[in-house]
Amino acid sequence: MAQRCGRRFLDTDILIELEAGMTIPALFAERGEPYFRALEHAIVCRVSEGRNLVVATGGGVMTNEANVQKLKEGGTLVCLTATPEVIFSRVRGTADRPLLQGENPLAKIRALLAARAEAYAKADLMIDTSHLSTDDVVEAIHTRLKATARL
Repeated sequence: MAQRCGRRFLDTDILIELEAGMTIPALFAERGEPYFRALEHAIVCRVSEGRNLVVATGGGVMTNEANVQKLKEGGTLVCLTATPEVIFSRVRGTADRPLLQGENPLAKIRALLAARAEAYAKADLMIDTSHLSTDDVVEAIHTRLKATARL
């Protein structure tokens, strides 16, 4: 999306890891989720001040209303969704998702999606990526942003 629009791309998870000097799984293990969420909020505040950016965030960012407001102040908030089964197939075998570790990650995905549904609904646009390629996702976002004069 950033390439398509000629904008700079930032990923808040990468910025969090750089700031903390450790991976997100290590951050969760050593300092806990509350510390991670506080750092995540600080990063969101920082990136929200930028202009002409495409910013990727983790799914939990929207559970903090202050994050939602900051991101919306900075631009259009797009939420990419997928079915629990598709999400599971995309993250299966990875160790970089602390909230999905342990037994039955599919059940955890379902629970997280249910718990976050109200927060995700606050996005300006929602795109179901379940059956879309990366190029199709970019096209869907671009088309919707153009149609709403937000591009």
